[in-house]
Amino acid sequence: MEDRTATPSSEQGSVQKTRNGAGMQAMNISGATTEPAASAMNRYIWKLSISAGLGGLLFGYDTGVISGALLYIRDDFQAVDKNTSLQEAIVSTALAGAIVGSAVGGKMSDRFGRKPVIMFSDVVFVIGAIIMASATSPDIIIVGRTLVGLGIGIASMTAPLYIAEASPAKFRGALVTMNVLMITGGQFVSYLINLAFTKVPGTWRWMLGVAAVPAVVQLVAMLFLPESPRWLYSKGRVEASVDVLRQIYPNKEQLGREVEELQKSVDDELREDADDRGSRLIHELKSKKELRMALVAGVGLQVFQQFVGINTVMYYAPSIVELAGYASHRTALLLSLVVAGINALGTVAGIVFIDRLGRRRLAIGSLIGVVGALVVLTVAFHLTDGDSPAVAIPLSFSQAPGYTCPLLSAPNRSPSAALDCVSCLKASATCGFCAAPGNEMQPGLCLVSNKTVDELCGDLSRSWFTRGCPSHYGWVAILGLALYICAFSPGMGPVPWSVNSEIYPLRLRGVCGGIAATANWCANLIVTQSFLTLTTAIGTSYTFLLLGGISIAALLFVFLFVPETKGLSFQEVETMWSRRAAQGWARSWAQAQAQAQARPSRDPESVSQSHAL
Repeated sequence: MEDRTATPSSEQGSVQKTRNGAGMQAMNISGATTEPAASAMNRYIWKLSISAGLGGLLFGYDTGVISGALLYIRDDFQAVDKNTSLQEAIVSTALAGAIVGSAVGGKMSDRFGRKPVIMFSDVVFVIGAIIMASATSPDIIIVGRTLVGLGIGIASMTAPLYIAEASPAKFRGALVTMNVLMITGGQFVSYLINLAFTKVPGTWRWMLGVAAVPAVVQLVAMLFLPESPRWLYSKGRVEASVDVLRQIYPNKEQLGREVEELQKSVDDELREDADDRGSRLIHELKSKKELRMALVAGVGLQVFQQFVGINTVMYYAPSIVELAGYASHRTALLLSLVVAGINALGTVAGIVFIDRLGRRRLAIGSLIGVVGALVVLTVAFHLTDGDSPAVAIPLSFSQAPGYTCPLLSAPNRSPSAALDCVSCLKASATCGFCAAPGNEMQPGLCLVSNKTVDELCGDLSRSWFTRGCPSHYGWVAILGLALYICAFSPGMGPVPWSVNSEIYPLRLRGVCGGIAATANWCANLIVTQSFLTLTTAIGTSYTFLLLGGISIAALLFVFLFVPETKGLSFQEVETMWSRRAAQGWARSWAQAQAQAQARPSRDPESVSQSHAL
């Protein structure tokens, strides 16, 4: 990487000369018109939209596809089936890779450019998808997942930057919003793909391998898109930068203004390198209470977004459905598809209401609904644990000789002791429950869990349970999942990202937003790596109860520490933080509320632009 700090005057002077000469010459633009060229603009926006949308689709697809693929990976690898830590590793190593990718993505894009780094992330993603699809062991799957996560992390830092720098201002918010929608759309598509391959030999290999297709399409699409004009300008390639800007702003007068603004912005940035910004952040965190308060609010929102359990639902939805008593993988995936569809619709609702109701009010309402849904899930799984069918002990020995669960013949077990499905699954990691034919709530068989017994149970027209047990109350758990997504997706889904784009001073918005985003990734990793372990250690019911307690803490946090930014300009937000720091939380919060209610909402275009900054 260029050593800009070692020779600041020489490099900046050289780049400045290039800009002042070539930049002003480029202002005399031949080919620029006095009226916008609508068709050229539309072609450019269309290409950019496709590229941005595919990046979001990739992110969402990987989030959703592993939840269904995991069901079949467990079937193919006995070591994975009963090892919750290994299952969590298969899911969460992608997140670990994403943390690393997001950390290096910014530096890579600064040095090599936004476009080639996005293309590089596609290549990494494709390699990871191929490795996963051809894996012969869980360890190889984990390697592929890590590479896929690395590609996602790099793209997650670089793609939004590219979109913000290479799109017209009035379309910027729409493109960023489309990217968010495509993430949830990608999750929905992943469940459709999972369902499509449930009857195909290789199941999970196809599910994971298909992820390479949108990555290849995006790679090809990026070949026909220009580099970021801002990056080109910062490297002294002024004429190339203006050529790109001409596609965005065909009007000569508007193009001139954009070039002038870009020159000023890049000059200011060159005078302050990344080390200076880091030092400034540390200094201002020590000296300015208002910045500490803003960072606490932003980071806290991002952490609580994950700790209330959203990615336990998105990564493990089919597994949760099976825990609720649905044995069929296909049924579990179908019900999870409904959950993903609700999530996509809820995201649309959040975009509609975030500027009407306000960020804070939407988050509080969302968390109240999340707490209620988690109470429903807690009660549902508590009821299912006490409602499982009994084990027909004599039949277990007679109908499946040689495959009876060791629990039934344990020397310390009383012959008169009754057993049920829950006892069968919890007593031994090597046992499963073969339900009665016709009515699954009738006594069934407790047998050794392996592929042979699974097929034997199917031959007897019985359902095979290894994760959860049949229950009259499984539908209550599915209802709880649907209510959870309905409550979360319009509020705690978009609000943390929206608030973090608005609450920091402009000079530190990038670095503070990066800290908050990293906190989100880390919290995501913690939750994903611990969910299945918790369900095994304390039970599914108490796991959701724990998430409910965390959600109550999140509700109190939002109520006490997160201000309303609806209708406030960036300057008014900074003033509000200064007032809070000087006057205390309660009084300044009341003043900010009154001010926000007195002002009309900003128009969608200005709001979208502020989110993209």
